[in-house]
Amino acid sequence: MTASPLDLLVLPAVLVTGRAADEGLAGISDALVYSAMAVYTASLVAYALDLGARRARPRERTLVAAGAAGQEGVTTVEAPHPVGAGGQERQGKAARIGTSLFVLATLLHVGAIVARGLSVHRVPWGDAYEFALTGSVLVSLVFVVLLRRAQRWSWLGSFVVVPVLLALMVATSFFYTEASALSPALQDSWLVVHVSIAFLASALLTIGFSLAVVQLVQHRQEAVLAAGVSPSRFLARVPDSRTLEQTSFQLHAVAFVLWTFTVVAGAIWAAEAWGRYWGWDPKEVWSFVIWVVYAAYLHARSTAGWAGPRSAWIAVLGFACLMFNFFGVNYLFVGNHSYAL
Repeated sequence: MTASPLDLLVLPAVLVTGRAADEGLAGISDALVYSAMAVYTASLVAYALDLGARRARPRERTLVAAGAAGQEGVTTVEAPHPVGAGGQERQGKAARIGTSLFVLATLLHVGAIVARGLSVHRVPWGDAYEFALTGSVLVSLVFVVLLRRAQRWSWLGSFVVVPVLLALMVATSFFYTEASALSPALQDSWLVVHVSIAFLASALLTIGFSLAVVQLVQHRQEAVLAAGVSPSRFLARVPDSRTLEQTSFQLHAVAFVLWTFTVVAGAIWAAEAWGRYWGWDPKEVWSFVIWVVYAAYLHARSTAGWAGPRSAWIAVLGFACLMFNFFGVNYLFVGNHSYAL
């Protein structure tokens, strides 16, 4: 069979399967994973302390027009967290420590993946353990990019570290496998294309999910505030629910395009590997279910009456489907993707 240009570009670098794994590098990878988990935990503590230590922001009462001419209503406006030179929100000491620890943990995390790949002489995406490592590090990298763009994202740290830590805990406790050669079923250049885009889409969906959860909590806090009850100071620095909703929607919109490409690329790979584009394999079915749920979310978010908490709950459902596709389908169903265990 004649090799395609994509094969000639990618295969020599990633599909070397006849060499034994380097146990020394594999051990270094394992040590780096546990080191990253320890630093992520310290980062989570710092971020949580930053959120919890903030006093509720002062509120100003401003009069705005509401309805008929001459009728006034009262809107509560919360002053932002202190702003420094250049308009950037100034981080508290705990937030700065949390961010520094998070960046260090991410570097250790990346180092673990690189060492794992070098130990097996291929891309480290050959089993569920390696999928969990790589998928979770992309969540961290996306958040680091957000932090580089604006310090105001530091409040989200607690809500990002938790899913990353959980993924690493599950990976090391239940998915761990010894470093080994690539499964023959995965010896294809489409592994790089299909899986890398799926990782990136999943990372964006994870952060979008975190924002949706915080949006739901913040929306409830705003309802409490409207009733005259003092809000929780734990969310004092978190943006209002509308801002959270808009940001979550933007991340989901980008992720949806990437997930669409993931499904299409998977179908093309299936046609090359198994001679058909679609075969109702459990992984294929659930990938399509995820696509449908997020399509419903985007539609609901754009529909009058469904914006706000209702659409956020659909995003939460979509993330639950995403997690089931990764953790549940591989273990509860037998299919063509079972080699990823």
